[in-house]
Amino acid sequence: MTFRSDAVASHEADTGRSLPPAAVAALVVAVASTAVVLGASFFQHFVGIPPCPLCLQQRVPHYVAVPIALAVALMAWRRAPRALTALGFGALALALLTAAGIGAYHAGVEWGFWTGPSDCTGEIAPFGNAGSLLSQMQSTSVIRCDVVLFRFLGLSLAGWNVLMSTGLALVAFWGLARTLRRPA
Repeated sequence: MTFRSDAVASHEADTGRSLPPAAVAALVVAVASTAVVLGASFFQHFVGIPPCPLCLQQRVPHYVAVPIALAVALMAWRRAPRALTALGFGALALALLTAAGIGAYHAGVEWGFWTGPSDCTGEIAPFGNAGSLLSQMQSTSVIRCDVVLFRFLGLSLAGWNVLMSTGLALVAFWGLARTLRRPA
């Protein structure tokens, strides 16, 4: 027995066909990337884990992936030219692999495999002149990229981002493969 949503059933009635698998793949990526960004915001605003500069950089590819994924889903659903839809899936996979790469770099910094950017790792530079020390300290906020404030099952949030972004890139590649196999 198969259960379908009213939207899918309505689409099938209007077009005589089900939602293409490539469109479903793109929608999965859109929803999951939105969940990644909302999850990061939840940890920041409700749990109180401030993001470091690398944490913020890991979010950018997901901000880019959501509108691309929605556009690709629409193209796949409306059977846009195969090359255009494939190009969209390629851009989507690239964005997600970028997120995974930034996350892997960040996780490596956290584990001490390599040094991170100077603005969020290493020794804090001297503040200089003692007369302005208090004003400099009040205006300085350093969130360290090499300190893990939360781990779940042994992985930091950066590590989880690597897994989720890589998984979503695989979904995008699957959608690309389905698009390329689609009859012209």
